[in-house]
Amino acid sequence: MSEDPSKAIAAVEAMRPDWQLVGSLMGGTKDMRKAGEQYLPKGPAEESDSNEQRLSLSTLLPAYAETVQNMTGRVFAENIALSDDVPSRIAAIAENIDRQGNNLQVWSQSVFKLGLSHGLCHILVEHPSSDGMRTRADQIAVGQRPYAVTIHPEQVIGWKHDGVKLTQFWYMESVTEDSGSFSVDTVEQIRVLVPGAWMTYRKNKARDEWIMHANGLTSLAEIPLATFYTKRTGMMTALPPLLELAHLNVKHWQSQSDQDNILHVARVPMLAISGIDDDAFQLKVGTSSATKLPTGGDMKWVEHTGAAISAGRDSLSDLIEEMRMAGAKLLAKEKQVTKTATQAEEEAATELSPLETMAGQFEDAIDQTLQFFAMYLGESQGGHVQVNGNFDTDYAPETTLPLLLSMAAQGRLSDESLFAEYKRRGVVSDELTWEDEKQRLADQGPALGAIDDGQSNAI
Repeated sequence: MSEDPSKAIAAVEAMRPDWQLVGSLMGGTKDMRKAGEQYLPKGPAEESDSNEQRLSLSTLLPAYAETVQNMTGRVFAENIALSDDVPSRIAAIAENIDRQGNNLQVWSQSVFKLGLSHGLCHILVEHPSSDGMRTRADQIAVGQRPYAVTIHPEQVIGWKHDGVKLTQFWYMESVTEDSGSFSVDTVEQIRVLVPGAWMTYRKNKARDEWIMHANGLTSLAEIPLATFYTKRTGMMTALPPLLELAHLNVKHWQSQSDQDNILHVARVPMLAISGIDDDAFQLKVGTSSATKLPTGGDMKWVEHTGAAISAGRDSLSDLIEEMRMAGAKLLAKEKQVTKTATQAEEEAATELSPLETMAGQFEDAIDQTLQFFAMYLGESQGGHVQVNGNFDTDYAPETTLPLLLSMAAQGRLSDESLFAEYKRRGVVSDELTWEDEKQRLADQGPALGAIDDGQSNAI
């Protein structure tokens, strides 16, 4: 490692522009405005004040962020299932996997969302210091156990590896320290991980250098870090899989700002006067006033033709459609080379969409995380998980729900099946069950104005 641990390696520097782009889009209008001219440059001869005013009025269509959120929802349409080979102690940890009150389902969604937006993210398995603890029984007695820490890709500074495994990994983190009875200080430090040990560095502002702050040993012979990739390009490197959608979203941000600016100008007609050179001429404008013009003088309102407005509106509509198609590509089955009819039939079931492939890669990352748990706890294996998502292209509620409702009304779909389809699409909370909801409907009685014929209520 160089003398300056805060200096990122070349591979990290190469990924940071993409992370900055998708990070701003994920942050919404506030972060896009904060980026300023980077994503909304000044127009020709545009003054800085004018650009700042235009920036303050611009709003972002959150196409990128909503696509990431919707695709994440598809992956976790049903709860993650722990296999029977997961030890009971690890299953108990899964109820509060990060020691912040998040269970495996909730925590996994945040991890997958981050990996989908940025191309990758990291999961570090930590264990509290065992100083003074002689046995694992002592650790269990005081509630000490391993937990998962999500490392944002933008925190990463660098790594080393031997071609197979990591030999060193370092990243920036923020820690809080008490600074009084009712206040805390946030301190930035660099954590360095090596097999069997760790150390932290903090900035000495007086000497303008990073010095070692603390260090310690771990019971593992490897770095307990699992990396989740959504579009891997190499060891610890990746591209955001929706990068083209991100660029289209920025283009829409710029075009929408131009359109709003044109509308602002076009909505206000301009009064034009010709044939008057008299500086003493007084103009009166109003419903109860009249202006006397000299001979040869003319006065009229000049309005925008609207052609540019229509063209801008059409362009924005085209961009929205392009963004929709870019996001939908995650659901398209991977095209294979030409096959015989028999081969096509045999392999149709094994063709996976990019999103489905990502779900499988996420399973592997969680399995690896559970294995690190097992290594800390002295278990022989950590077990496996199963992600049960919905990867159908017709999953969009706005297009499929009307059809489902029509089928239910025609008696071609049961109320229970309709309820299940609502849950799959995130319209109904996962916490609700059909049995409970059916009882609530019975207790509720008939709807206002309806006749109770003794039949169960429809959804």
